[in-house]
Amino acid sequence: MKCFVTGATGFIGSNLCRELLKRGYKVKALVRENAVKKAIEGLDIEYAYGDVLDKDRLENLIRGCDWCFHVAASYQLWMKDYSSMYATNIDGTKNIINAAIKSGCSRIVYTSTVGCIALPKIVNGKLIPSDESIPVTEKQMSNHYKISKFRAEQVALEFAKNGAPVVIVNPSAPIGPYDIKPTPTGKVIVDFLNREMPAYLDTGLNWVHVRDVVVGHILAAEKGKIGERYILGNADGNLTMEETFKLLEQISSIPAPKVKIPYFVALLAAYIDESISKITGKPPKAPIAGVRMAKYKMFFNPQKAINELGLPQTAVKEAFIDAIDWFKKNGYVKT
Repeated sequence: MKCFVTGATGFIGSNLCRELLKRGYKVKALVRENAVKKAIEGLDIEYAYGDVLDKDRLENLIRGCDWCFHVAASYQLWMKDYSSMYATNIDGTKNIINAAIKSGCSRIVYTSTVGCIALPKIVNGKLIPSDESIPVTEKQMSNHYKISKFRAEQVALEFAKNGAPVVIVNPSAPIGPYDIKPTPTGKVIVDFLNREMPAYLDTGLNWVHVRDVVVGHILAAEKGKIGERYILGNADGNLTMEETFKLLEQISSIPAPKVKIPYFVALLAAYIDESISKITGKPPKAPIAGVRMAKYKMFFNPQKAINELGLPQTAVKEAFIDAIDWFKKNGYVKT
């Protein structure tokens, strides 16, 4: 069995390549010529040099592969011009799925995001984690990244409606090893370990081990129903930032930040930060889009993936321990 993987040099993609190899699958990875391959160095995989926008070449690159995992995406919360992100996320998705169909792939797994799932609602004073069944529209997407991913997800769903073997997965907030950049979720951990997290917002995330996420991708290919969406998260992973930092304090013995920043203060600071970025051209440290996303606790219910796919549920504490160990061993933590 041979698998085609886009986004292989990224956090989820590189972990997916490792898990596929571990299970005996052959891997062919779509990699840009100038891509940093640090996350997949030394892996016994075949490189297919190209880009998701190389519409005319993709069919030949994918041919011979049984499954296609489209993990690649442009994830930016601030850009001077968002047109390239829309092209990569929407047109790129259309190109990859179309090429995978023509190449004869029997399963195509599209990696979306929980950002495309409806936000949790408060019922009788209690916040109820959202699941895949709650209707959501583009109007609920709060920034360009979410809009582009929502439209890309609609592309994938349309292919599925027309008979393509497409299954959609929606990872929550993965953490763990091989977070090279690091990702925004990984940076929370790195900043905490480096004592660069003096305060926090009253928000929350659904944390999940990246290993569970990539296993979920494979299970989606094996067992997922065509045209269905599956939240890849942890049933016990819904933590406020205050709870998250207390857990990190427990693991690392580094004191958790005690100051909670009011939302309006953070939003005002973000507007000032982005105003400066428009002049300097340098990305803001706190994009408006990021602060707006933090207004809501991103709590989700992955029970559908647990029941239908058998999604593993590694303890969230173990996920944080694995992430911390990897960041420490790879020089991300100041001594």
